[in-house]
Amino acid sequence: MNSMYFTEEHELFRQSLREFLKKEVVPHIEKWEKSGSIDRFIWEKFGEMGYFGIAYPEEYGGLGLDLFYTVILLEELQRIHSGGFAAAIWAHAYLAMTHINKEGDHRIKQEYLTPSISGEKIGCLAITEPFGGSDVAGMKTTAVKEGDHYVINGSKTFITNGVYSDYLVIAAKTDPKLGNKGISIFVVDRDTPGVSATKLDKLGWRASDTGEIAFDNVKIPAQNLMGEENKGFSYIMQHFALERLIMGVNAHARAEYALEYTIKYMSEREAFGKTIDKFQALRHSVADMASEIEMCKEFNYSITKRLDEGQYVVKEASMSKLLSTKMADEAIYKCLQLLGGYGYMEEYPIARLFRDSRLGPIGGGTSEILREIIAKIVIDKKEYKPAT
Repeated sequence: MNSMYFTEEHELFRQSLREFLKKEVVPHIEKWEKSGSIDRFIWEKFGEMGYFGIAYPEEYGGLGLDLFYTVILLEELQRIHSGGFAAAIWAHAYLAMTHINKEGDHRIKQEYLTPSISGEKIGCLAITEPFGGSDVAGMKTTAVKEGDHYVINGSKTFITNGVYSDYLVIAAKTDPKLGNKGISIFVVDRDTPGVSATKLDKLGWRASDTGEIAFDNVKIPAQNLMGEENKGFSYIMQHFALERLIMGVNAHARAEYALEYTIKYMSEREAFGKTIDKFQALRHSVADMASEIEMCKEFNYSITKRLDEGQYVVKEASMSKLLSTKMADEAIYKCLQLLGGYGYMEEYPIARLFRDSRLGPIGGGTSEILREIIAKIVIDKKEYKPAT
């Protein structure tokens, strides 16, 4: 236990969560990986246990706990052999619900945050567009105000929970002439006429439903605007820090799990009369990986502490995602090599980890975009400030 960051209560939470996942989730993982969808009952079980409410106000059914409980949830989700299931859970709990909590008014929180915490409603965050990728400011989806309604037209893609969620938190241009200063955030019910979704076939994250979503003259009440009109870009940027830290934590956790599994395998696999964990070249490879994982983990914990204290950590969170996802990709590649032919077999966890991990440097802002953001901060002295 790292007592600098985690208390005894944190560790008790980790133990109970690990037992819950082993009992309630792990037996269904293979089914969900094959079907590409997650049964609704597990969302309600997560809600009953309070896992969706960890970071949210008690007023709406949450627990109001510190961010290290979130870190524990993320880390343990990486250990159950399904990046797709983990993604579906955290995309609901920390992408969609973050916007509902931060920008939604009391009515919206009652209608969407409360049932999201209980697991009765599932949300998704729809920002990325076809041909837009990480260029948030270049989005083409529009929301035109007509009386007491907005009419939305456009499309989104690569949206986790994009097919089976009950509501969508979307970004759209309310004033295209203003560029990134003309973006607003809305909540849209899935069954609103004109909303349609197509499921995408992916290399990894197979248990999660990743979708392309179309909006064809979708009419929503004006009161479904969240926050102020045309302030959406600053809201998105502000929450990107949490999203990037989440992906950094996911990365160090899955690399740690992969290495633990690999070390156990090496202690059992014999070659030339001894177990392969006795060969110096392989031992040194493990030493390098363990060091890199620990460095990323410690950095991510320190960012979590600062974010929990209300500091604006866009630079550090961007660095976390950039370096942690790169580290995890490289570590899991090496772990697969250490398992030899067995690493390439789907019945061993490293093959799926290898596929699932590859999305790390792409989703939530590509590594190339993150390098440019970091360069602007450290070279051009650009300051990113919280939304006011």
